[in-house]
Amino acid sequence: MKQTEFDLLIVGGGMVGASLAIALENSELTIGLIETHPLKSNSQPSYDDRGIALSYGSQRIFDSMGLWSDIAAYATPIKQIHISDRGRFGVTRLSADAEHVPALGQVLLARELGFQLNQRLQQQANLTLLCPAQVEKLNQHTDAVELTLNTGQHYSAKLVVAADGKNSTIRQLLGIGSWQQQYQQTALTANISTDKKHQGWAYERFTDTGPLALLPMSENRSSLVWTVKTGEEKALLALSDADFLQRLQQRFGYRAGRFVRVGQRHSHPLTLMQADMPIQHRIVFIGNAAHSLHPIAGQGFNLGLRDVAVLAELLHNEHDDCGNMQILHCYQQWREQDQDHVVKATDNLVKLFSNDIKMLGHLRGAGLAIMDNLPFAKHWLAQKSMGLGQKQPRLGRGMQL
Repeated sequence: MKQTEFDLLIVGGGMVGASLAIALENSELTIGLIETHPLKSNSQPSYDDRGIALSYGSQRIFDSMGLWSDIAAYATPIKQIHISDRGRFGVTRLSADAEHVPALGQVLLARELGFQLNQRLQQQANLTLLCPAQVEKLNQHTDAVELTLNTGQHYSAKLVVAADGKNSTIRQLLGIGSWQQQYQQTALTANISTDKKHQGWAYERFTDTGPLALLPMSENRSSLVWTVKTGEEKALLALSDADFLQRLQQRFGYRAGRFVRVGQRHSHPLTLMQADMPIQHRIVFIGNAAHSLHPIAGQGFNLGLRDVAVLAELLHNEHDDCGNMQILHCYQQWREQDQDHVVKATDNLVKLFSNDIKMLGHLRGAGLAIMDNLPFAKHWLAQKSMGLGQKQPRLGRGMQL
């Protein structure tokens, strides 16, 4: 049985897995990337492509990796964020100018970001692309992990990084459980156009069925995430475009202007997931394979990219044995607080704002109004939303590995 050996095997070539491979391009590690789909895509972006929000901290990570100059042309900056509670008087506004940053975040099409990452992967000297392929078997040995693919090929590595998403195959093969919070909520997503320019404004509007978010995109579009009680999405998906826009207008109001166009609508149920044991013998879980979030604060991919930045820093100079347990423990200790904080904060936000208790609603509105008049409180919230509220790895501080 022929077996190819690597220092590092990354399972999952999505945005998190691809980012980790690129972050390690200047290391001496030999890397294999296993992905179920081909990584080349020549299709052109359409009106309906999904938008993804990058925090300012994520922008800095990509900049340190030498990627931001290629990505920037496709990104739309978030200049200001408006946070409100439907039917209540209080609002909180965050501003890039007040935080002395060029933008609080950036929004671009997931396809365009993926294309830039894939272009870079094709040029990476220490990387072997193993796709399309899927892991079918996994065996942990003392000094390596052996993977068997559906292509019949066998590969071994000193370390396996599972970046294969919420329904991680590696997690299933190991029989690892997870903590999950079922919200009985469904996210309805679409791209929206308004009759006035968005001018870089992002909106987070809390309602009794869940948050409603608009993120500024190119061509004066906005990316919509509308959270509803599970079951209600069916009627909204069945509406004509005109009726859907009217219903959305009633729910959101006219602060962003009049909604004039909607693209394809999609929906998916919302849960919070955190893997029970994100490090195993010579295996580590990152991104959505380790933690999958409610979109209320837009932190999902950003949390995964911080996983990448820390793990890449710890692995970069480990030429002898990148899978030793000391490295994995260091990774867990570094990342545990940030991951737990974001998971708990996301869960608490959903529970606090997704209800119609009258007194609590008044308290929420008062809280938003008070925060808007407390610069130190707004600065704290902005730091959290920009992904800067924790110990920063080298890539997050603008330093190359």
